[in-house]
Amino acid sequence: MAFEDFVFSHSLRVRWSEVDMQAIVFNGNYLTYFDVAFTEYWRATGLPNAVAQAAEGKELFARKSSVEYFSPARFDDVLDIGVRCSRIGQSSIQFVLEIFRDGQHLISGELVYVYAGKGADGVTPKGVPVPLDWREIIGDLEKIKPLGIN
Repeated sequence: MAFEDFVFSHSLRVRWSEVDMQAIVFNGNYLTYFDVAFTEYWRATGLPNAVAQAAEGKELFARKSSVEYFSPARFDDVLDIGVRCSRIGQSSIQFVLEIFRDGQHLISGELVYVYAGKGADGVTPKGVPVPLDWREIIGDLEKIKPLGIN
């Protein structure tokens, strides 16, 4: 995707502790960058955060994450991280994330979360339907109406 195709982005600067011996961002840190940007995306929606979700007995659980590397980021680079909800299923939500530096596409990724409550044993998470108001709020942010079940 082009950076302009994202309706939400978050910027951050690469810190010294995030680079390796080659002075490039250590590969595992890109998942941290995705998490930071996703957290800001979620905050922008106004939907319940992880603490509020847990209090209700249902939470988003990470199901899948992937990272595809095209070009490295380096110490002190300012990165722009685009976040976009690409799909809402019955109980899962999929996000596409891309990292840019000065308009250059560096990294692509995907995060998939499952919305779950306690299963029959009272402990093990079991998928539950993504609430309709979540679909509407995310759909409004993404300028997709309605963002229904896919």
